[in-house]
Amino acid sequence: MEEKTNQKKDVKSKSIFKEIMEWIICIIIALSVALVFRYYIGTPIVVNQTSMYPNLKPGERLILSRTLRITKNAPKYGDIVTFEAPITTTETPDQNNPIAKFKTVNGAFSRFIYYNLEFSKITYIKRVIATEGQHVVIKDNCVYINNKLLDESKYLSNDVVTTSEIYNNFIVPKGYVFCMGDNRSVSVDCRVFGCIPLDKIEGIVTQRFWPLNVFGKIEKAPN
Repeated sequence: MEEKTNQKKDVKSKSIFKEIMEWIICIIIALSVALVFRYYIGTPIVVNQTSMYPNLKPGERLILSRTLRITKNAPKYGDIVTFEAPITTTETPDQNNPIAKFKTVNGAFSRFIYYNLEFSKITYIKRVIATEGQHVVIKDNCVYINNKLLDESKYLSNDVVTTSEIYNNFIVPKGYVFCMGDNRSVSVDCRVFGCIPLDKIEGIVTQRFWPLNVFGKIEKAPN
């Protein structure tokens, strides 16, 4: 009798263990799928700063499309993108090499935490103004691309002027983009730290879903 009781306990224990393992496997699979989706497809983000005001306001919720990590398509002029925040440097700016510098993350686990889970990672949101090979000149409070005045009236307020004491006359290197915030007077952007490599671009903002009164697609050059 005692032997049968022990056998029943063993069967029950094995059944409980099996159920627990099934749940653990399901959770691992679900988390893996969620991480892959977040990294390669899209994710919601929140606007925290005023550098894109008035087109994007603090507290607004957006959808960030990350499919460019799959398609390898470079963002185009007017796209609003997010990218890893560059580090500050004391090096003398080189107009012939206007590229941003980034922190080095060593170790596979640390890289996973930083780049995939994005713990402690700081992200900037800006608008693409120029792409690789284009000549950028900032003078007289305006932006010139390939010696032509850039019409930014569709996304800049009338009183916005563009100045730069650092990077103001250069060619965007191959594999890079030049980005600025729409609220130029408060935006820390490529005018200060240089152009952003494509592999640091996290995604393109496509939709705004909160607040509901401004729900809808994010246009490249809003009216």
